[in-house]
Amino acid sequence: MGILQAGMLDSPYSLTEVRVLFELAHAGRLETGELRALLDLDAGYLSRILGRFEAGGLISRERSAADARKQVVSLTEAGAATFDGLDARSSEQIERLLAGLPDERQRRLVACMATIRELLGGPAEREPYLIRPPRTGDLGWVVHRHGELYSAEWGWGMEFERLVARIVADYDPARDAGWIAEIGGERAGCVFCVHEDDTTARLRMLLVEPSARGLGLGRALVEECVRHARDRGYERITLWTRDCLAGARRIYEAAGFELESEERGTENGIEVGEQRWTLGLRRPA
Repeated sequence: MGILQAGMLDSPYSLTEVRVLFELAHAGRLETGELRALLDLDAGYLSRILGRFEAGGLISRERSAADARKQVVSLTEAGAATFDGLDARSSEQIERLLAGLPDERQRRLVACMATIRELLGGPAEREPYLIRPPRTGDLGWVVHRHGELYSAEWGWGMEFERLVARIVADYDPARDAGWIAEIGGERAGCVFCVHEDDTTARLRMLLVEPSARGLGLGRALVEECVRHARDRGYERITLWTRDCLAGARRIYEAAGFELESEERGTENGIEVGEQRWTLGLRRPA
């Protein structure tokens, strides 16, 4: 991206200098001590940067009204215009960088960046989500995302995607139920409750996008599925999963499911542990 070159974005400014302009542009006014702490810069280094900016007419400095010992820094009109130009060039550079990626790969890239931010920056903020019934186009998305996501994360192949496609083909809206989770208008997860026999329902195709994990979405989808099965009068609800899906297993255990059986199997040449879990739904007399 050119950030290690002497001048970032074809400008005479280094990465650190551009970051100083960025913080001033977004904060409006900052005390030099605040700016130094924010960027973790050496006091002498920051002083030299500010001196250069002041000489170039990019910033103005004045004494703090609250404490005359402190200086407050802000961008001048020329400084704001300089930052706006750099910001526009940065956006153009990112557009060129992503231009060769189809929309789905761009979404994957953003999801991975969100995961990095979550892991390095502490717990993710809880975003509002919507859980709704499926509508036209959702079933194709369910097959598509199961195929792509489980191939990328676990190496499962096309046979797994075909299995999901068969499950979706058997879905009967008149008898079964499903839910799609959305965040910001984008699909973020799904789950389905299907008829197994007169007394047993089955939870199927739970999926939460990587970018939406940690928000409680999986738990909410499972609770919706269990609530529906109980309201429809089923005596139990079962599910099939694999032992490597630890996050999903924790959700099932928290909802009260218990491991009923387990056996070894393979998927795309990879050994997996096939598990069946069950939750009784009978209400106390």
